[in-house]
Amino acid sequence: MASGSGLTAEVASALGPRARLSGGTLFLLIILLLAIVGIGIQAAADATLFAQITLNGLSLAGLYFIVASGFTLIFGLMRVVNMAHGSFYMLGGIIAYLVQERMLNPDPTSFDLPQATLTSFLIPLIVSMFSIALLGVLIQQVFLRWNQGQELRQALITIALSIIIADQAVARFGGIAKEISVPVRKSIQLPIVGMYGTTRLVLLLVAIVVGVALVLIISRTRFGMIVRAGVDDRQMVTALGVNIQKVFVGAFFLGALLAGLAGVLGGAVNSVNKSDDGKFLLISLVIVIVGGMGSLTGAAVGAVLLGLIDSYSDVYLPDAITNYGVLLTFFLLVFVLAVRPYGLFGRPG
Repeated sequence: MASGSGLTAEVASALGPRARLSGGTLFLLIILLLAIVGIGIQAAADATLFAQITLNGLSLAGLYFIVASGFTLIFGLMRVVNMAHGSFYMLGGIIAYLVQERMLNPDPTSFDLPQATLTSFLIPLIVSMFSIALLGVLIQQVFLRWNQGQELRQALITIALSIIIADQAVARFGGIAKEISVPVRKSIQLPIVGMYGTTRLVLLLVAIVVGVALVLIISRTRFGMIVRAGVDDRQMVTALGVNIQKVFVGAFFLGALLAGLAGVLGGAVNSVNKSDDGKFLLISLVIVIVGGMGSLTGAAVGAVLLGLIDSYSDVYLPDAITNYGVLLTFFLLVFVLAVRPYGLFGRPG
C-alpha cells in the first residue's frame, strides 16, 4: 500500500507541471483564436484593406528575415553572442545613404535625394554590404575569436561596440531619419490590393532569394556542412584537418553582409534611422528564439509571424491601445515557448 501511494505521488508530481503548462497554453491559445476571429471579421468588412495590410506584413517579414538570418548564422549556428548585429544593420543603411548622396549631388535645400539610377543604387548597396561584412570580420578576429564559448564576455564586448557605433553614427550622420533613393516607380497596380509600393515587393522578392540561397549554402555545400559540424563538435572537425577558424570567419562575413543588405533595403523602404540598432537587435533575438536556434526555416516562420503581428496590430487594434501593440510580440514569444521551449524548429543543443 505504501509503495502504491509512493508511485501515485511520483506520477502526480510528474504530471503536475504538465497540467499547469497545458492550462496556461490553453489560455494563450484561446486568446490567439479570439485575435484570429477578430481579424477575420475585419477582413470580411474590407477585403482590399486586409490584402494591403497582409502584404505589408509579408514585406516587413522579408526585411526581418534578412537581418535575422544573419543573426541566425552568427548566434544560432556559431553560438557567438553578437549584440552589435543591430548596429551592423543601422550602419549599413547609413553607409549606403552617404555614398548615394555623394553620387547624386542633391539640392542642399532639399531633404530628399533625387531619384536614383540603377548604378547609383547598386554601387552604394555593394559598398555598404562589403563594408559591413569586413567590419564584422574585423570585430570577430580582434574581439571575439579569443572569447569563443564565453558568452558573457562576448555580450559585454559587443554591447560596448554597439554603443560606440551608435554614438559615432549620431555624430557623423545626425539624428534626422533619411530615405535611400531607389530606381523604380513608387507603386504599381496589383489585383485585389490596388496600388502598392514597388520597393516593398522587391524587398519581399529579395528575401525569398536570400532564403533559398542560404538553405542551399548551409545544406548542400561543403562550407555549410563544416559550419554545422564545427558547431556540434569543433574539436573533431579540427582533428580532421579543417581550419575551423577560417570557416567561422566566412560565416561571420556572411552574417554581417546580410545585416548590411537588410540595412540598405530597410533604408529604401522605410528610412535610415539612428535608433534602428536596438530595434532590429531585439527583433532578431525574438525571431531566433521563436524559430529555434540555428534554424533558417524557423527564422523565416518567426519573421512572418512577427511581420504579420506588427502589421495587423497597427491597423486592427483599437486606437486607445495601439501603442501597446509591441506587447503582442512578447505574447508570441511566451506562446511559442509555452508550447515549444526550444522554439518552433529548434532542438536541444
